[in-house]
Amino acid sequence: MSGHFSVTDYLPADWRDGLFAGRILTREGPSPILVSGGIAYDMSRVAPTVSQLLDRSSLSTDGGKALGALDEIDADLLSPVDLQCVKACGVTFAVSALERVIEERARGDANAAQDIRSRIEERVGSSIRSVVPGSPESVALKAALIEDGLWSQYLEVAIGPDAEVFTKSPVLSTVGVGADIGIRSDSTWNNPEPEIVLVVNSKGEAVGATLGNDVNLRDFEGRSALLLGKAKDNNASCSLGPLIRLFDDGFTVDDVRSAEVDLTIDGPEGYRLEGRSSMNQISRDPLDLVRQTLSEHQYPDGFALFLGTLFAPVQDRDEPGRGFTHKVGDTVAISTPRLGRLVNRVVTSKEATPWTFGVSALMTNLAGRGLLSAKQEEVTA
Repeated sequence: MSGHFSVTDYLPADWRDGLFAGRILTREGPSPILVSGGIAYDMSRVAPTVSQLLDRSSLSTDGGKALGALDEIDADLLSPVDLQCVKACGVTFAVSALERVIEERARGDANAAQDIRSRIEERVGSSIRSVVPGSPESVALKAALIEDGLWSQYLEVAIGPDAEVFTKSPVLSTVGVGADIGIRSDSTWNNPEPEIVLVVNSKGEAVGATLGNDVNLRDFEGRSALLLGKAKDNNASCSLGPLIRLFDDGFTVDDVRSAEVDLTIDGPEGYRLEGRSSMNQISRDPLDLVRQTLSEHQYPDGFALFLGTLFAPVQDRDEPGRGFTHKVGDTVAISTPRLGRLVNRVVTSKEATPWTFGVSALMTNLAGRGLLSAKQEEVTA
């Protein structure tokens, strides 16, 4: 599950100025890289996994093997995480909260969505956009919505004290830029979810960010929230990339807070959809979402955390009032200036390349390359 990468297509314009981490596929197997000053360094002899690399006390290229200028390297770019758990936060934007309520009330039927959307927007659209989750105002709004018969489990996580945090994808199952992404073959109402993803090391430190597509099946989750696992976790249903931009003096979590994430979908029939997710409209601060993820759990290999999306796919594709759903062959491009572009083509999960390279295969590969040594420098320092 890899994609042949071109810097000019996928990386941010200032890629020579930032510090990036990621993974490439070499002849020996997957290797973590650092990119500094536009030069890529194979860090596998220092830290054989990205998880271990991001735990180092100093994210420098010391001990790495210079591979050359990144735009001159002929390599396959893998998803930039490996042993990290992949977590996701849902309903962190007001618009996405309303869309989840619509799915729930439509019971997964796209034909019923437009009428429900109009009624709910008229009643709570402006109120939910201004309320702070967990505040006294949110408690008052909840009481009013219960009285009107409009309360929902999705509104609970949108304006209540507790964020929705779930496990999106098994370790090593994510795909990278250029790879096919999968939707279930039996889904008839689905969409991409363009998001920024924070990458957190084993110490609970947010060390950088990348782009992600939290592919979603609206019909499955709409029929029952208990189908979230089937709606979210399928073969090739999670893409990340192109690289992790590491936080430094030139790129901080404030850049995440103010980012504008653009989405384009180009269909095989000539259909085009454009959308934008403005991170300054998120209801919960990104670092608060990290805190809630860590509150009663440990992640010894770190984790990647999808922050949620403002994007609500309501533009009609085939029939008036039915909204958007994917077709096989769609090209999805997610971009923001400081992180670059994540581009994937849509297929069914059955048609996507099977996921066969798991933790056992990775450990076997690293052991065969002599990379699993207790004496590796600063792997856990």
